[in-house]
Amino acid sequence: MDETFDLLTIALLPGVGARTCRDLSARGPLTEALSHADDHADLLPGAARAALRTGAARRRAETEFEAARRLGVRIAGRDEPDYPERLLRIYDPPAVLYVRGALVPGEGDRALAIVGSRAASAHGLVLSRAMARDLARAGLTIVSGLARGIDAAAHHGALDARGRTVAVLGSGLDRVYPGENAELAAAIARDGAVVSEFPLGSAPDRKHFPRRNRLIAGWGRAVVVAEAAGRSGALVTAHAALEEGREVMAVPGHPSQEGAAGTNRLIRDGAVLVRGARDVAEELGLELPIEKEAAAEDEVLEALGRDVPLSLEELQARCGRALPELLSRLTLLEVGDRVRRLPGPLFVRS
Repeated sequence: MDETFDLLTIALLPGVGARTCRDLSARGPLTEALSHADDHADLLPGAARAALRTGAARRRAETEFEAARRLGVRIAGRDEPDYPERLLRIYDPPAVLYVRGALVPGEGDRALAIVGSRAASAHGLVLSRAMARDLARAGLTIVSGLARGIDAAAHHGALDARGRTVAVLGSGLDRVYPGENAELAAAIARDGAVVSEFPLGSAPDRKHFPRRNRLIAGWGRAVVVAEAAGRSGALVTAHAALEEGREVMAVPGHPSQEGAAGTNRLIRDGAVLVRGARDVAEELGLELPIEKEAAAEDEVLEALGRDVPLSLEELQARCGRALPELLSRLTLLEVGDRVRRLPGPLFVRS
């Protein structure tokens, strides 16, 4: 805890970032650096050294620890055993993480991010939720950014499976953004974690989100971009993943769809094309127990004819599936070119 307090003290200094914390740690015990700040003038700006000399830096860290405690937020330093091990290997790991919920040691090897557009299509939302649900049901941790659209759908999918999901914020944990997802954040924290590297009270400033995205990219093994326009924060996450040696996968879309421009470009540039959970599992070399999902899709296919299109109501009557699940299965079958959607809407086997 002393090391974490020292890391927090440095992280809260004016003009100091994660790389400064890393560089100071490389020189020796942080306690020494804090006591002899003027010996590190090449790393610490004048305002930071003055705050250390006067004791203001220590007082601010004490205040922050107490405020976090009152909010039920833990401050975890990168020296602690449950700090995400894959984050330690990115270029500039945060000195501390603010955590509501629980960190799980060693989960990085069974974690992946699902990200995408805020202004997502209905198709993208259904696909992302189903993919996250199937992968979480198999034991993977789903990481995303709590944003509107694809991010929220991915978190909901993991929760549908009673699986674990991690939300990484671009604001302080006491300022959940967007506010409409506050209840979702609370649900995530019960069995997963809501985390941030930003101090309490930090607003969701535009400049925070690229830094948030690098944590999403670095948390697990891979990043799946489910839907993204030509300019999208999800593409920033994908590029961060490539820089950190993580695998990038993308869901293709029709060239006429605005939300497919970014994902199609990623695939053109080398990202792995995936159509759903089974493709992701295969790419990661995982044996996932998703036979039940395959059986559900086969049941929908069996209910559909090749020549006579069926409406949703007719199909629901034949296979007895709840409408949300039926829509989810149809979307995955469409992506896999096993079902065609006709005007109406009507559905027929391809």
